[in-house]
Amino acid sequence: MPFAYRARIAELAVTHHLPAMCPIREYVEAGCLMVYGASISDQWRRAAYFIDRIRKGGKPADLPVEQPTKFYLAINLKTAKALGLTIPQSVLRRADQVIE
Repeated sequence: MPFAYRARIAELAVTHHLPAMCPIREYVEAGCLMVYGASISDQWRRAAYFIDRIRKGGKPADLPVEQPTKFYLAINLKTAKALGLTIPQSVLRRADQVIE
């Protein structure tokens, strides 16, 4: 349900001068300051791999538990400016997406 209200969440965060860190890219596109988390597309690919193994007869209990290996960083500079924040260039260079 919070996903449906991502624009309102971002708006409230900026209104109250709160630098909101959000769970997925769509929140940053809606106006949250930044997102850093596991790559959703990579997680879907890994899920497909496990589904394939199970369909080929593998037991779910025998499959390993994996930690994410790819992460995603997105920064909304428009929001940073509205909050009076300066994001260091070293952080911006590491970002997968910078929204201006």
